[in-house]
Formats: sequence, C-alpha cells, structure tokens
Amino acid sequence: MSDLAAQYQKVQGDLEDLIMNRQKLETQLQENKIVTEEFETLKDETPIYKLTGNVLLPVEQDEARTNVDKRLEFINGEIDRCEKNIKDRQGELDRLRNELMKQTK
Repeated sequence: MSDLAAQYQKVQGDLEDLIMNRQKLETQLQENKIVTEEFETLKDETPIYKLTGNVLLPVEQDEARTNVDKRLEFINGEIDRCEKNIKDRQGELDRLRNELMKQTK
C-alpha cells in the first residue's frame, strides 16, 4: 500500500508541475497577443527594436510579426500538449485513488 501511496503522491506532484507550466504558457500567450495587437497600431514606417542581451537592435516589421506569429503557434502547440498531459495525469490520479480506496476497505 505504501508503494501505491508513493505513486499517487508522485503523480499528484507531476500534475501540479504540469498545471504550473500551463499557467506560464498562458501568460506567454497573453503577452504575445498583446504584442500582436500593438503591431496593428503601428504605421508601416515605425521602427521596431528587439532586445538582444543588453542591446536594442532594429528589426523589420515583417520579420518581427513573423517571429511573434511563430511564437504564438509554438505556444499554442505547447498548451495543447500540456493540456493532454494534464488530462492523462488526472486520469491516472483517479485510477490510483480508486485503487487506494479499494485497499482501505
């Protein structure tokens, strides 16, 4: 029974980590959506700079938009993957909980 309880605790910890990762991804998604909205307010000739280390480097608007779009696509893919893992862990947690309850009866 202690092996099952340890397994339950491990899966529970994994689930908590996945939920925290999901929250970080959601924050990144919202930040990048804000950047996309800001792009819409810019005039074509407005310069864009990218922070690289301690230096601001000029970037073409098209390149900056493409980079943010790719980042959004990547983040959305990671969110989908993370949500699948969360669902899998929750199912595993439910299964382990049921096994633990059967052993205590």
